[in-house]
Amino acid sequence: MELNKQKFSLAAAGTMGIVYVVCAVFVALWPDFALRLFGWLVHLVNVDKFVGDVAITFGGFVVGLLQAAVYTYIGAWIFASLHNKFMQSRA
Repeated sequence: MELNKQKFSLAAAGTMGIVYVVCAVFVALWPDFALRLFGWLVHLVNVDKFVGDVAITFGGFVVGLLQAAVYTYIGAWIFASLHNKFMQSRA
């Protein structure tokens, strides 16, 4: 089955955009807990040295959302391209 690279990439970027918005809301409402979760995710032992400057600005939110969507689109496009190439090799 060949993937439509454009549609697959847009779906992935849209999904990541939704996840990013949920994450931003979570950080805005519970910044300390969000930082602790991040520390667990990236294996940081002492996240306390990062506490205090956790704030979401509108500009930072928009730039981060655009970055997440663009990077995800590019990654999904590469994934779909490789998937299609490997599927043709087997046929």
